[in-house]
Amino acid sequence: MSVWRGAGRRLVLAPLMIGATALVASACLDLPSLNRPDIPDGIPPGPGAPTPYIDVNAPGRTAELLRGWAGPISDSTGIPLIALEAYGNAAEIQRQQHPECGLAWTTLAGVAAVESKHGTHHGTDIAANGDTAPPIRGVALDGTKGNMQIHDTDGGKLDGDPTHDRAMGPFQFIPETWKRYGVDANGDGRADPDNIDDAALSAARYLCVSSGGDMTTPEGWEDAVKVYNNSMKYVLDVRDRANAYSVNVRY
Repeated sequence: MSVWRGAGRRLVLAPLMIGATALVASACLDLPSLNRPDIPDGIPPGPGAPTPYIDVNAPGRTAELLRGWAGPISDSTGIPLIALEAYGNAAEIQRQQHPECGLAWTTLAGVAAVESKHGTHHGTDIAANGDTAPPIRGVALDGTKGNMQIHDTDGGKLDGDPTHDRAMGPFQFIPETWKRYGVDANGDGRADPDNIDDAALSAARYLCVSSGGDMTTPEGWEDAVKVYNNSMKYVLDVRDRANAYSVNVRY
């Protein structure tokens, strides 16, 4: 879950850690699936298919302008179409407005895969406008089971818990972080952590800030991803998924 943890003087987010899909390969059979493209293992992960230029200032849900781009990639990777449109939209907005960051949609997809299974954790559905329901919530941050204790900061208005904060939505923001970075990306006039368009763009903004403004370097990319969880295991989990998506492979 997205939890503020102290790491020296640095504030760090930690993930929901919903779990990873295990890949099982036969040790006996030479399966045709082994002919799939080799998955890179570099950092930063591959950028994947470039998002086409869209008018990011157009009214309404600009992510829909990427449907033709997203459809084939969704079919290959298994990423839900609406989610993939959201990642592409967020990356394209950052490319046009903050090209120095160098954030690729594959990184957003890797983070969302680990955080919430692309917004589908525990059977959550993604609507055509990007809204997710039922809402995805992390555990109460009450100081147990290794979590930070974070007393309520939003009166339960965002996360539904008037006692302790909880991580929210497809990218598992806590209320304090959402208040600072949350933005409207689907054109409905409000920033909603349970909308995957809004959450993806907010995560893109947060990652770019956390990287020092450059995610094209191994150091900048790793620093940004560690904001979600200051753990090399988490970095590698995101890396592996992002690299798989970069070559249109399911993970």
